[in-house]
Amino acid sequence: MRSLVLAALAMTAVVPAVLPTRSLAQAQEQAPAPAQTAMTGAQFEAYTQGRTLSYSFQGTPYGIEQYLPNHRVRWAFVGQECQDGVWYERNGTICFLYDAAPDAEQCWTFHETDHGMRGVFQGPGGPSTELYEVEQSDVPLTCQGPNVGV
Repeated sequence: MRSLVLAALAMTAVVPAVLPTRSLAQAQEQAPAPAQTAMTGAQFEAYTQGRTLSYSFQGTPYGIEQYLPNHRVRWAFVGQECQDGVWYERNGTICFLYDAAPDAEQCWTFHETDHGMRGVFQGPGGPSTELYEVEQSDVPLTCQGPNVGV
């Protein structure tokens, strides 16, 4: 029995030298990201109030939203007309309703990251679309209107 224990100890001394090693940085790269707590309505308001944020989806410009007083917003997909609406907190999410579609509630969780805010759409099938803040400004959103131009 004693020789079996000594053999096992000898194996543990040899095995690490034989197995490939990873650096701490490699291990951290491959580790799952820590869970981020969703912003509350108060945190979301403090972060967005009076600002205009530009968002991307999968690295492509997606849209711009201006955050106005009294939970009002103005949203535009890239190259499209603006839509006015409101936001409110509901069940741990930030939900939006736009004047053009007052029955089409859109709820998101927002998370503050080292590189800005990340929004995750919370649809009927669960989390889906992720938007990333790519620019922040205090300049109002410039809206295109119908029949602009010649």
